[in-house]
Amino acid sequence: MAADPIRGWHAYMAAPTREALDALLSDHVVFQSPAVHTPQEGKAVTMKYLTAATEVLGGPAFRYVNEWRGERSAVLEFECALDGGIQVNGVDIVEWDEGGRITRFKVMIRPLKALNAVVSAMGAALARLG
Repeated sequence: MAADPIRGWHAYMAAPTREALDALLSDHVVFQSPAVHTPQEGKAVTMKYLTAATEVLGGPAFRYVNEWRGERSAVLEFECALDGGIQVNGVDIVEWDEGGRITRFKVMIRPLKALNAVVSAMGAALARLG
């Protein structure tokens, strides 16, 4: 039986490393951002976006507050606060293959004020990551 990718994702969020993220993702993973119109395809670009998102959102105030699972998918609801006290509520929609590798990672964020703040912070983080 393949490893549980959601358990692996939670472990990554608790102690993020490039190696842990690389091990979770399929080579053909697709990342869907609330700020980018087109899906981002491939492991390299997805790793860049998820690394930036972990930097922007994954601070001490970040927590998953709910989880719903299907056979090879899950929806993880999260909450956090950005610098300046902006409250963020969102979901990560995750799908994986039979080997337990994540094949699709879709992020949705609300409210609009939070989305705008996240887009700005993500732009800066992505620029730093090159």
